[in-house]
Amino acid sequence: MHRVSSALLMAGLLASGLAACAPWPERPPPANYPSAESLHAQAIVQLASRELGAPYVYGGDTPRGFDCSGLVYYVFRRAGLAVPRTANDQLYAAHPVSLRDLQPGDLVFFEIAGDIQMHVGIYVGNGVFIHAPETGQAVSYARLDDRYWKSRFVGGGRF
Repeated sequence: MHRVSSALLMAGLLASGLAACAPWPERPPPANYPSAESLHAQAIVQLASRELGAPYVYGGDTPRGFDCSGLVYYVFRRAGLAVPRTANDQLYAAHPVSLRDLQPGDLVFFEIAGDIQMHVGIYVGNGVFIHAPETGQAVSYARLDDRYWKSRFVGGGRF
């Protein structure tokens, strides 16, 4: 009889121990709790804005100088996201996003010389993006509704 009650006691302890280790029921985060995607987007925009004024350097991907895709490459790596190095490769690796669905941290792509050369920037919101424009110009803001950029817009991309 003593063996039966100690076996029952042990079974009860095991059951209560297992119940204590059961996972909590899943609950959605509070409405104002940022998602991982929004945290990455915030980091991307913040990191890109720190590079405003950096000089354009063809092939550059450091704060000493950036080309357009080098700026994206540098910023995304600092935010913990891997992206290809060139604008063309970034375009083809990103998940397509339409103009109306752009969110901060998305990439915006432009066709500069036919389909030979792509240009890329980082969307910050409200129709504005940050990019490394060209030789002689620094990393700066530009507007998607500017006639030049609007006529060359290819699409958006998200990583």
